[in-house]
Amino acid sequence: MVTFPANGGTANGYLAVPSSGRGPGVIVIQEWWGLNDQVKGVANMLAKEGFTALSPDFYGGKAAAIGEPDKAGKLMMDLGRDDAAKVARGAATYLRAQKVVSSKKVGVIGFCMGGGLAMLTATVAPDDIGAVVNCYGVGPQQPADVTGIRAPVLGIFGGKDHIDPATIAKLGRDLGAAGTSFEQHVYPEADHAFLNEQRKDVYRETDARDAWAKIIPFLKRHLG
Repeated sequence: MVTFPANGGTANGYLAVPSSGRGPGVIVIQEWWGLNDQVKGVANMLAKEGFTALSPDFYGGKAAAIGEPDKAGKLMMDLGRDDAAKVARGAATYLRAQKVVSSKKVGVIGFCMGGGLAMLTATVAPDDIGAVVNCYGVGPQQPADVTGIRAPVLGIFGGKDHIDPATIAKLGRDLGAAGTSFEQHVYPEADHAFLNEQRKDVYRETDARDAWAKIIPFLKRHLG
């Protein structure tokens, strides 16, 4: 666990460093459950792939167990946009400055609520973010205006998710109008959170494996 400045205050996060001791930086943003073992596991997996991964704690130490949606929903709704932006900006600035980061800019990947926060991070720290991966991003923290995003965006979605395909299409148009590339992959039989291996009700191993085979090269390509 590490502590980093966040606009006059501090925030905590989980840092995973590759065995080489240095790699491209990636911010890994939690689902609405909080900074739990599952998202730390994603950071560890990315470290094994050669990245230096930081997973910030947006809830300030609070969390809901997987399977407690009412508590998770309350935590998500209690997270103010300004507070989220402070943590996001602080994480990007902190990670980019670390000696264990080899890339000039850092990437950001988020899941569920974190997908929206990944987009927010790219808008509030555009000079620090070099790639964005939005995995079925939802929630009030997702920015309505994406014109400030300069980094290429990869979207990963499930065909059986509650996210309206028209919303995804509009996101692509908005990013295109802003001069930002948008690559998307929709898995027709996948539901929301299908990348979360601890969600046995929705996890789809084959689709998850295919998605990661797209996500990791995307990050490596844009972060060098």
